[in-house]
Amino acid sequence: MQFIDLGAQRERIRDRLKVAIDRVVDEGRYILGPQVTEFENKLAAYIGTKHVVACANGTDALLLPLFAAGIGPGDAVFVPSFTFAATAEVVALAKAEPVFVDVDPQTYNIDIASLEAAIAMIKAEGRLKPRAIIPVDLFGLAADYEAIMAIANREGLMVIEDAAQAIGGSIDGKMCGSFGAVGSTSFYPAKPLGCYGDGGAMFTNDDALAEQLRSFAFHGKGETQYDNVRVGINSRLDTLQAAILIEKLTILEDEMAARQAVANRYAEGLGDIVKTARNLEGGRSAWAQYAIETPKRDGLKAHLGDKGIPSVIYYVKPLHSQIAYRDYPRTPTGLTVSEELPRRILCLPMHPYLGEADQDRIIETIRNYIGSNSAQIAAA
Repeated sequence: MQFIDLGAQRERIRDRLKVAIDRVVDEGRYILGPQVTEFENKLAAYIGTKHVVACANGTDALLLPLFAAGIGPGDAVFVPSFTFAATAEVVALAKAEPVFVDVDPQTYNIDIASLEAAIAMIKAEGRLKPRAIIPVDLFGLAADYEAIMAIANREGLMVIEDAAQAIGGSIDGKMCGSFGAVGSTSFYPAKPLGCYGDGGAMFTNDDALAEQLRSFAFHGKGETQYDNVRVGINSRLDTLQAAILIEKLTILEDEMAARQAVANRYAEGLGDIVKTARNLEGGRSAWAQYAIETPKRDGLKAHLGDKGIPSVIYYVKPLHSQIAYRDYPRTPTGLTVSEELPRRILCLPMHPYLGEADQDRIIETIRNYIGSNSAQIAAA
């Protein structure tokens, strides 16, 4: 059993992938070939934004908007602590300071009250200037953008949506990646829309911002690559990866439906014995991961492993507790949820090709373990 089965997807589109890859190799336009623009246009139509700017990876997709906004020393950027390191890493790389905010216990996304408290604290201290918020659509579920945008508009803050796990997700019909001034994503192979290497993209409706992002991603180029109008970096999506992503994009909606069916089956089969993940009203998660919570997590993980069922702990430690980030500011109301989740959370196999028989075995194994341990505790 696979935690994420990329092989099944590859078999589904094998012939189309071979044709697409052979075309790139035959044409020999490995950098910024026509497939890159074709993919950008098709993805923009899918997400519903005016511009898609492809880049080398999801981390650059978060870093480049900070460069474009001129965010740097003396600036504060508000980020959740319960997420992958890249969300805070880019802020530090830009020489600004990440300010850690707690997450909501139901969605695992940035907590609005905690965010408000952090902004008020930074303003009162006066050492840093509040500049931006980077909400994360964790595990594929959109953050509360109605509340986040209201705060951002009131405070004059830029919103950079971290949709690295959420392409295919939506809320009230609006696709993840299309929120804020700019959305960012990753095409790491395990993502809902992933390539066969590294890749990323940025989404925006702002013409000037899109032009800046393209420039920063290509050595700060102006009219040509030898006309440098700013200091940039080298961050381009390879033509081969773009060709692969074009084919994967054609089946993404079908895979979203399959992921939702898997999520529904987990919720129905486990919802009475563990805390299970569910969609928000009006929302559709991309289900990059499927998380459950139980106080018996460590024993359950070991038991699943004994039965040949893979599981992963996302995340073993919140960012504010890690050596690289422990000295940065944090919300004054505490980070209780971010600190407690790593002791309870467990992610189960989740992909569009997870068969019902395998899923039933996962559910039965968890139910047997939880039920058996509950009976032992009661007897004691």
